[in-house]
Amino acid sequence: MLESKFKKNTTEEIRELFPGCIILKNDANYLYGVPDMLILFKDRWAMLEFKQAAESDRQANQDFYIKLCNEMSYASFIYPEIKEKVLDELQQTFRYRRPARLPKR
Repeated sequence: MLESKFKKNTTEEIRELFPGCIILKNDANYLYGVPDMLILFKDRWAMLEFKQAAESDRQANQDFYIKLCNEMSYASFIYPEIKEKVLDELQQTFRYRRPARLPKR
């Protein structure tokens, strides 16, 4: 499957999984190596770098930005072989977090 078709299909799936999310395409000419896509959902965010396959070439700085953004929130390479795993991790990242409930005394 071509990377562009994979990206289009996966983007549609993300919109269905997270209604109301905002998906922005990043400009690698502005910040070289930044992941392809920023996903904003409620008070959370994630970045994804799309690849056609696991063995696809990586541009300089892509590993750096994936690691950096993953430490801040969530970021990952995504390709067909691990799509379901990444979507599961996105669901965990975007899951509603409520304040801890302390027991009453």
